Amino acid sequence: MAEKTLRLTMAQALVRYLAAQHVEIDGKTARLCAGGFGIFGHGNVTCLGEALYNHREELPLYRGQNEQSMAMAAVGFAKQQLRRRFMFATTSAGPGTTNMLTSAGIAHTNRLPLLMLSGDAFVTRLPDPVLQQVEHPGNPSLSVNDAFKSVTRYWDRITHPAQLLQSLPVAISTLVDPADCGPVFLGLPQDVQGWAYDYPEVFFEPKTHYLRRQHADARELETAAERLKSAERPLIIAGGGVQYSMATRELKAFADRHRIPVVETIAGRANLLYGDDLNCGPIGVTGSNSANNLARDADVILAIGTRLQDFTTGSWTAFAKDAQIVSINVGRHDAGKHRSIPVVGDAKLTIPSLSDALGSYTAPGSWLDKAAGERKAWDEYLSENMSTTRTDGSNRPMSYAQVIGAINDECDEDDRVVAAAGGLPAEVTANWRTKSLGSVDVEFGFSCMGYEIAGGWGARMGHQEDYPDRDTIVFVGDGSYMLMNSDIYSSVLAGTKMIIVVCDNGGFAVINKLQNNSGNESFNNLISDCRIAVEPFAVDFESHARAMGANAETVHSIDELKEAFGRAKQSDRTYVISLQVDAFEGWTQEGHTWWEVGTPQVSTSDRVRQAHEDWEAGRVDQRKGV
Repeated sequence: MAEKTLRLTMAQALVRYLAAQHVEIDGKTARLCAGGFGIFGHGNVTCLGEALYNHREELPLYRGQNEQSMAMAAVGFAKQQLRRRFMFATTSAGPGTTNMLTSAGIAHTNRLPLLMLSGDAFVTRLPDPVLQQVEHPGNPSLSVNDAFKSVTRYWDRITHPAQLLQSLPVAISTLVDPADCGPVFLGLPQDVQGWAYDYPEVFFEPKTHYLRRQHADARELETAAERLKSAERPLIIAGGGVQYSMATRELKAFADRHRIPVVETIAGRANLLYGDDLNCGPIGVTGSNSANNLARDADVILAIGTRLQDFTTGSWTAFAKDAQIVSINVGRHDAGKHRSIPVVGDAKLTIPSLSDALGSYTAPGSWLDKAAGERKAWDEYLSENMSTTRTDGSNRPMSYAQVIGAINDECDEDDRVVAAAGGLPAEVTANWRTKSLGSVDVEFGFSCMGYEIAGGWGARMGHQEDYPDRDTIVFVGDGSYMLMNSDIYSSVLAGTKMIIVVCDNGGFAVINKLQNNSGNESFNNLISDCRIAVEPFAVDFESHARAMGANAETVHSIDELKEAFGRAKQSDRTYVISLQVDAFEGWTQEGHTWWEVGTPQVSTSDRVRQAHEDWEAGRVDQRKGV
């Protein structure tokens, strides 16, 4: 009997296959690809655009304003959906494609699913050189699309329609695999998009995917348990992988049963509620004294779902040099870092298995007393840090911490918080008191300016499904706002409301702080220190946001901020609140571990030379590893 076939163009087959993929979440089936974002040009409008139009109900397409921000929105959606679903971004050839490179870096660094579909040069080369083609005389097969190879988990150029039969299943498996999850890039040559092929009908049969959960090896579990049983000062570092595995309950049960203090990474914020008695704060460069003091004294560290990046480890100075790390991670690359005892497996399955192997073990009472004391000191510091008045009763200048504390007080339990590069990630990480699990998205893996509003738009799309009556709150500095803000307009068009709090400190103030701390003079960071031809002035963010259809207002005090936030809550569309914060005072001072940055070994400046010596002095605590 002859195999049934469907004659489709390559673009039609690609879209049809995407529409046939589903995923089971909490016993319900949803479309694996929730739709996508697109800006059309000559490289994708005629063929891929035609295919997407015919599947616009199954795969809704949203028109973005910038290819980079479209892909960032897809990243924000994937993060909010805990990697269980993804969205795609499609671009024309040339600059539209290269605009997505930064977004691919975010997805790759954070192990998040993102599908990028970009036009490419003609395979036949008959019309070469074509519009937006970068010619390489020595390698005519090379295009700008090849630039994505360093920031993708799977990269392919579809040079024949039949190739989809092999490429698409591999691409999807990459997007859904817990260990290898990351961005996928498919280059779609403009001629091949329209070429037809007789595809087997079975290729498009609906398929339901499931979250793969890997059991840990019994010997690895046994080795890890034996080491933990000997611990006198154990500590758990909970990373973002705990949330992606949906293992927050298992984490809490493990910590409660064995009475082990827990600290959180930036990606792992909101793994525990703030009020949990074993939640001892965020760790690392932007952490808390409580977490860092415990980390420094811990003899065995159980790292769960973290890639142990330098902001977590203080460039590997946060721990005692002889501390043993036990690492639970679904990715073998992360599980074996720095002489860790690796336990390669899914956190949701592995944590209970390790708990059973530990039996009745609990941390010594003296260690728990220390943890309780550190936690109490952390709580007292936060209250003082977010206060608008000093201990002597005088007023403080407006600070990030005050803004964060005010929004924290007024927000609903299930509101979602989004922040990214600049000073706000550190301040949100240090000062936010978690009200609900998984409610904080601080993009600091790739530390990407511009993610905030775009990622907030995508996060709201995912958040709205689960919490239609709750809000997505975006904290953004003036620098990031100026870099990328057009998705305020996108969010109004799409009916995906956000509350955006713009903290204006007159430039890139956190980098100015690093510049000054390393002995350098303020230069090219704050607007007032740049080469400008006029007196520095503040941007009217309120009017700018209104011009894009949002509701907006400017406030001048914390009390006014709280009142404005109440109005934003009642708004039927994106609401922007702008205020000025101090660029020099009010930074959170607690919890800064040493962090390795390059400083000049020679300089004509006494301050720079002294700062170099002071900085290098911290290296004595640096743990050497592989």
